[in-house]
Amino acid sequence: MDVTVIGGGLAGSEAAWQLARRGVDVTLYEMRPHLQTPAHKTGDLGELVCSNSLKSRELTNAHGLLKEELRRLGSIVISVADVTAIPGGKALVVDRTKFAERITETLTAEKHLRIVREEVSDIPAGICIVATGPLTSDTLSEKIRGLAGNENLHFFDAISPIVEGSSIDMEHAFFGSRYMGDADDYLNCPLTKEEYEMFYKALMEAGRVDLRPFEDTPYFEGCLPIEVMAERGPLTLAYGPMKPVGIVDPRSGRAPYAVLQLRREDAEGNLYNLVGFQTKLTYPEQERVFRLIPALKHAFFHRHGSIHRNTFINAPMLLTDGLYLQRDPRIFFAGQITGVEGYVESTAMGLVAALSAVCALREKRFVPPPADTCVGALVRYVTTPRKNFQPMNINFGLLAGYSKKRKEAVSMNALQSILDWKEEVDRR
Repeated sequence: MDVTVIGGGLAGSEAAWQLARRGVDVTLYEMRPHLQTPAHKTGDLGELVCSNSLKSRELTNAHGLLKEELRRLGSIVISVADVTAIPGGKALVVDRTKFAERITETLTAEKHLRIVREEVSDIPAGICIVATGPLTSDTLSEKIRGLAGNENLHFFDAISPIVEGSSIDMEHAFFGSRYMGDADDYLNCPLTKEEYEMFYKALMEAGRVDLRPFEDTPYFEGCLPIEVMAERGPLTLAYGPMKPVGIVDPRSGRAPYAVLQLRREDAEGNLYNLVGFQTKLTYPEQERVFRLIPALKHAFFHRHGSIHRNTFINAPMLLTDGLYLQRDPRIFFAGQITGVEGYVESTAMGLVAALSAVCALREKRFVPPPADTCVGALVRYVTTPRKNFQPMNINFGLLAGYSKKRKEAVSMNALQSILDWKEEVDRR
């Protein structure tokens, strides 16, 4: 029996790979490039639409631990991320273009996997994994709403601008990472107190894209537009995305008053992302305001910041711990549509949904990953009923038995626990 996977993002790509590698014939539907979303630019599978950072590499950080768990589970997303990594300090940062190209090439070559480039307007017969992500098409969203018997929930997410490296004024910028001396992982754009105050005033007065009538829900806290953050007070940015802590300007030997960090989009440094500068300013206002930062006074914007709706279901009321619908066990959900937030978190849900689907095919009972692992903690979060369910990134507070004093021991335990779970799943 074939399995259908709808959506070629990180979760869908991971799910399709895991199924195919276990000998299951898979049909992967991706509507791009024939039908684009408001945020995607290409038709590649696994395209990253927001940041090109998969966050921390460190095992004492929940994001780093989650990635290591996925490595041990044979994740294609993490494997390709490791191969296409570029300098990013303590974070796993990838060359956005090479990453998506490698994912696409690898899946296209898989013999048990068929890729169909068309929109799916209804849930097909048989076992199906819905991994359409936060940018699910309107047509399919309506079908999911009816299927779930509940209104889709949604919030709004914003992405940062990207500028061309050759347009950055290097006389007003310097390379360096926080607390890492001569490291050149980030390009820092310093501001004096006067320059920061001028920038802040212009930002607060800048024109924004008007909210549409249905845009009446809050932004996800981890992706607040820069101008929304600034509304909390004139020093919010200086203590937030523009904080100078751990950064020393080599020309003065002192920390600047505020700093904008730029992160490479590619290994060559042809493009740079404005870290933490997601925005809903109009395009002309983005250029006017952000060029007040001295290093960006002549910047050419390769991509402007923008905002889009992110859709997710009320997973705790709808899904089992195998990530399938309580009312229809042939339909699985994976990725951000389940209510996890983040690239790696979405990948994890794609992997779990695939392994659960394999058990369904083989008529075996699926045992979810242990709650003392990051993967298991995420599954538990999205399938445990709670009031006011909202999207969540991985954090140590979700892990069963977590203690801040035992962080290293908790990490080591999680890695062993995930290996034990993998062995159990592989036997089924």
